[in-house]
Amino acid sequence: MDRIDRIRAFVTVVDAGSFTAAADRLRISNKLVSKYVAALEADLGVTLLHRTTRALSLTSAGERYLQGARRLLAAADELDAQLHAGEAGLTGRLRVSAPMTFGEMFITELTHDFLRQNPRVSVDLNLTDRYVDLAAEGYDIAIRIGNLRDSALLGRRIGTTQSWVVASPDYLARHGQPETPADLKHYRTIRDTNDSSLNRATFIVNGAPLSVALQSRIAVNSAAAVRRLALAGEGIAFTPRFVVEEDVAAGRLIHLLSDFATATLDIQALQLPQPFPVPRVAAYLDHLREALRPHFTPEPRPGS
Repeated sequence: MDRIDRIRAFVTVVDAGSFTAAADRLRISNKLVSKYVAALEADLGVTLLHRTTRALSLTSAGERYLQGARRLLAAADELDAQLHAGEAGLTGRLRVSAPMTFGEMFITELTHDFLRQNPRVSVDLNLTDRYVDLAAEGYDIAIRIGNLRDSALLGRRIGTTQSWVVASPDYLARHGQPETPADLKHYRTIRDTNDSSLNRATFIVNGAPLSVALQSRIAVNSAAAVRRLALAGEGIAFTPRFVVEEDVAAGRLIHLLSDFATATLDIQALQLPQPFPVPRVAAYLDHLREALRPHFTPEPRPGS
């Protein structure tokens, strides 16, 4: 039995959650999947999986082995893909994670365009505001908005957006409008819990940063939900520009404190360090960056 087949069986069992489901994915028998995993454990001299009649779980050795196994399989698959790329074009599967609202508004359609141009590529697109672990969960790309938290990852900027402060005309009619960032301490705000600076907002005043403490009336882990709450008049909302700019243009929301610069948010595509470039990953990122360019460029700072 080939070592790669054994490793692939192990990883597929983990991903599928059972030997039977893994056999279906690999299109081999359940018995052969079990044989591959058992042979791998015998070669390594460790137990990788706890097996019960109801469930499977990784041992501590299995958890350590899984990340390296994913990387090895990705490298092996990429070597095969590159061998045929010159004749067949881009091939293989991409696993991509993107924020829910941004993914629904932009990434889904752009991924469809990319697949139409590259019919031999497939994409597993996961829209979630959770920070996925690229290594442990086997993602090629994670798209995130804001500062890069994990310095071990490689980040490529594919666009930028600004944080906007908005409220509904109804809310402002009832509570008045803040004239300076410092006035925000008197208002209830709606915040996105995906923003690491949940209880503070930073503005540039007279060329220097000013951090303002906020009283969050409601916090929610969705930019789209922040928008809906702002439209309902629940308070002053902080959200990326792209989420609310159509509402501002239509007068449903008012852009507040527009004379003061707010944070510029990088839209980044994060990857694990790779021993060699992966053509389908690079092509997908080039496609996103070019398509997003008209929508996501830095705004001029107030007064410039």
